[in-house]
Amino acid sequence: MASLWWWALPVLLLPILWHRQKREQTQAAPLATARFLPASMPVQLRVWRWRDLLLLLLRCLLLATLIAFLADPVLPWRGDSVLVAPGADPAFVDRQAREAGLADAGRIALPGRDGYRWLHQHEREFKPQARLLLVGDVAMPAALPHLRHALTVRPQAASVPSSEQHVAVVSRRAEEWRTLFAAPGGPQRYVVDAQAGPKTGLVVWDVPEPPPPGVHAPLWWVADTTAFPELQKAPQAGDLHYLDSPRGRLWSAAWLPPRDAAGARTMFETWQRLHAGVAPYTAPPQAPVVDAGAPAGPDGGALRDALAMALLVLFALERMLTHVRRR
Repeated sequence: MASLWWWALPVLLLPILWHRQKREQTQAAPLATARFLPASMPVQLRVWRWRDLLLLLLRCLLLATLIAFLADPVLPWRGDSVLVAPGADPAFVDRQAREAGLADAGRIALPGRDGYRWLHQHEREFKPQARLLLVGDVAMPAALPHLRHALTVRPQAASVPSSEQHVAVVSRRAEEWRTLFAAPGGPQRYVVDAQAGPKTGLVVWDVPEPPPPGVHAPLWWVADTTAFPELQKAPQAGDLHYLDSPRGRLWSAAWLPPRDAAGARTMFETWQRLHAGVAPYTAPPQAPVVDAGAPAGPDGGALRDALAMALLVLFALERMLTHVRRR
């Protein structure tokens, strides 16, 4: 839609027409001795002063800059580039750039893992023949995008940082719950506490008595629904009953508590998918096919700052010159 503003370029004729109408005209003043001169047709001379020409030029430039600002043009100025995802090993990036023949190409640090999305938003900034190399822990898109430039993806999966999750277990079979949370292993470490605290992210309530007032946590696993009768009328998604309460979000399901390894796996997978969120997979090595007819990316606003500054300068000059001309 922004490119439609280029149809407003004929507006540049308005200052020209305005100046033609407002030029100073010489007024004829009869002289007493004019009767002794031979009769002739009067000739009117219209003289353009340099200030008029400069003012006309400034006004035309001001309108043209305003139209360009609204049209949001993007000039392809980037050449061969290496797009680096956050956390990529510099030695790995250098090696992949040399192998791809882009050792001297410019480096662009991406703001996040979604390199395909960033490239779609900024693809208009690259020259038509630019070659692109995407390196690092790049998130795999749901569908392979259509790009106008040759792109090579060289992934490097980042190591998952270790983290700690505090779990409060209130149960008469607390030892079984401790064994369950110690089983997953990996970078995620679960610390089982006897009561909820400020760091508690999950409360496992496996007793019929209701919890004392003032106990809060982002998520509750209710193994014994006697303590929370409101769960009997709670909404249901599959076999999971859920309810947002002043204490936090309550979960109740048939696999709480888990009775076997399959139930434990279902419990952890549901927790990861619905509450913690699933981390995007790293994109595989690939080279999408170049599609010259791929839709252009959105307006990038790459020149907006420069055009806005030019608008201010031209407007100030136009006002000053108009004031000088009127003196």
